[in-house]
Amino acid sequence: MAKLNKIQMSNLPDAVLDRRQAVPALIENPADFLIVAGLAGAAQEITALTLDSPGVFGLGGAMGAAPMMGLGLALAQKDRRVLVVTGDGELLMNVGALATIALQNPPNLTVICVDNGHYGETGNQDSHTGLGVQLDKIAAGAGFPVVTTINTEEDLAEGRRLLREGGGLSFILLRVKEGPPNRVSRNLVPHQVRDRFRAALLKS
Repeated sequence: MAKLNKIQMSNLPDAVLDRRQAVPALIENPADFLIVAGLAGAAQEITALTLDSPGVFGLGGAMGAAPMMGLGLALAQKDRRVLVVTGDGELLMNVGALATIALQNPPNLTVICVDNGHYGETGNQDSHTGLGVQLDKIAAGAGFPVVTTINTEEDLAEGRRLLREGGGLSFILLRVKEGPPNRVSRNLVPHQVRDRFRAALLKS
């Protein structure tokens, strides 16, 4: 197989943020949101942040499903803020979801992509973003009305503002350096995760 060539990136700084600090610093109080967490590192970090809360729908094995599940939840729960927290590898698997979400344009949905440029679950190979693909530009081209990229600690303040005051559909690309996520034990039994999330949602 021919080796992939790295796409020429203009003025794109090296990632400097540690995901273990950046994700909690961005989201702050997860109880303010309904959260769908993609698999792998994203799900681990959200589980650690929320102490495996029943108000988080954390996926396992359903690669690429988080954005569309978040869309459905946002459309069904119009009075709640919904977060999709996913990784670059998972989003690349279903990048067309960005177009569908943008066309539906739910104002209560934010998609956060934690982008470390690697497929952490399968051997830490370079992902497409590690080779130069820019998911923030893809989201903007798909029609997301608000797109922001977080490269530094100073950028986190704008991300936090968008989560609570943005007032519309938004996409946040959180660029982090290569490194492990916060790892904690979490429930990976699909029907149990589904049932407890549903019960928590009906009580809220």
